[in-house]
Amino acid sequence: MTAPDASIVIAAYNAADTIIEAIRSALAQQDVTVEVIVADDGSTDGTREAVAAFGDPAVRLVALDRNRGPGGARNAGFAAASGRWIAVLDADDTMRPERLRRMIALAEREEAAVAVDNIEVRHADGGTERMFPDDLLARAELTLPDFIDSNRIFRSTHNFGYMKPVFRRAFLGENRLAYDEALRIGEDYLLLASVLAAGGRCAVAPEAGYVYHIRDGSISRVLRLHHVEAMLAGDRRFLARFPLMAAAAAAAQRRRTRNLQETRAFLALVQHLKNRSFGPALKVALGDPVALRHLSMPLAARWRRLTAPSPHTKAAAPHGAASSPSTAPDPALKNKG
Repeated sequence: MTAPDASIVIAAYNAADTIIEAIRSALAQQDVTVEVIVADDGSTDGTREAVAAFGDPAVRLVALDRNRGPGGARNAGFAAASGRWIAVLDADDTMRPERLRRMIALAEREEAAVAVDNIEVRHADGGTERMFPDDLLARAELTLPDFIDSNRIFRSTHNFGYMKPVFRRAFLGENRLAYDEALRIGEDYLLLASVLAAGGRCAVAPEAGYVYHIRDGSISRVLRLHHVEAMLAGDRRFLARFPLMAAAAAAAQRRRTRNLQETRAFLALVQHLKNRSFGPALKVALGDPVALRHLSMPLAARWRRLTAPSPHTKAAAPHGAASSPSTAPDPALKNKG
């Protein structure tokens, strides 16, 4: 049989309530042939049964025998894909019908290895907004330095790591590129960075074709110290393979590494304060004063709450102070398993 234009890979974990809507949006792509591969990551809620009962030969279920996380599930889906292009779709999101036709045409015209587009954020009340301003995406190509620079915690207003790429499958295979399964947060960033570091071009479509749903009851991810440690380790593996000899990319990576180190110090500091371990907290603060200055308002708010004279009285945070990232979810991240 002729290979489809695109394989749409959906990593699913306990997504019985949303998976059918995601599949239908994938099958509704116009003017391209598609296959839909659902990689179930050990669901216990009937997700597998819902996919198996869908009844369309273009939909395939890959049932993992253990939970491998979003990167591992996507790797399993990518391995089963036969399309010329591979699109990533989360199990609780959808795509506009014209998306893949437009993105594949753009990527082929630009001889790109990957294409990205804007994201429509759809709230539970029906309200919508675009994740990125139109003028920010008014570029023909996303470069590696710009992509790395956009992925710095607490600093990047618009993080390109949230984009859902469409990859040229042959490029991934020729360069042996896959998701880093050790990461549960940041795995999308590292794969696209690897494509760019391997010499792949990334074409940019300013239109919003991917629909990111924020639903009632959505579980938001919370940034933890072990997540940042894993991201630093993932970056070390990335740099071992791609030394980044170009000056601009190397400088951007140094900024990102320093940012992750500051974030790690801050999260460790907050954890010590939360546990009232003031000696270790002081040691962390003295060891990385730059992180302390960079994140002074959240830290000050946390310090006042912890040192309030009465255990029954909460100290009010100053107006405009940010929430502590050890407890506050990133508003743009949902738990994908």
